[in-house]
Amino acid sequence: MMKRKIGLDVGDKTVGIAVSDPLGITAQGLMTLERVGIRKDTGKILDLVKEYDCDTIVIGLNKKLDGTDSIQTEKMYEFRTMLENKMRSTAIKGVEVVWQDERLTTVMAERVLLEANMDRFERKKVVDKQAAVLILQSYLDRLAFEKKRAEMEAAEE
Repeated sequence: MMKRKIGLDVGDKTVGIAVSDPLGITAQGLMTLERVGIRKDTGKILDLVKEYDCDTIVIGLNKKLDGTDSIQTEKMYEFRTMLENKMRSTAIKGVEVVWQDERLTTVMAERVLLEANMDRFERKKVVDKQAAVLILQSYLDRLAFEKKRAEMEAAEE
């Protein structure tokens, strides 16, 4: 059985969190974590990594549309560093931390929630979780595509 993947949409005030099914096919929204400080936030995320038996943490990387780093991108690098340091200090082994381009995921998440006829107050509560679902689903789809392509290339040989 494969292990689950966890997806993060890290913002200044909240972290949207999604988790994959055990087969790594679909992403489901898990929760929106209110930020209290990078140490406590990363600790809570690592608790979820253990609870859901995840082998991969997928962090949405927020670059500018032209592909350059933004102020938010620098914060993501700092968040990832803290997460990796905390994993080392708590002896969590075998968990990979990867980036997933998240440009426009919040916009797409808003659109999905608008189409679901959610009012502004409800959307605000779940938009980060929905963005995390989109980030993680994009990653899972990319993995599936790469696996399929590798199988097709192997079959041609």
